Amino acid sequence: MSESIHGHQVMELMLSIGRAVSREELKQLMVEQFGEQAKYHTCSAQDMDAQELITFLERRGKFIESEAGVETAADRICQH
Repeated sequence: MSESIHGHQVMELMLSIGRAVSREELKQLMVEQFGEQAKYHTCSAQDMDAQELITFLERRGKFIESEAGVETAADRICQH
């Protein structure tokens, strides 16, 4: 079993892209970066797949919505 990926790493991936992406594109980028079987966790949740993490981050207000899709900002990544 592979190591769980923290949601911060996904948000940092989003920052590195430098543009808004669709949720589907984000999911594909996560698969490419971390693998199809990757599991994800955050400071308060664990054992999520890519779609579950995307939904979690969305509910936590970590995304900035636009017509082009979603992106994030460095100040939305908690620092603990």
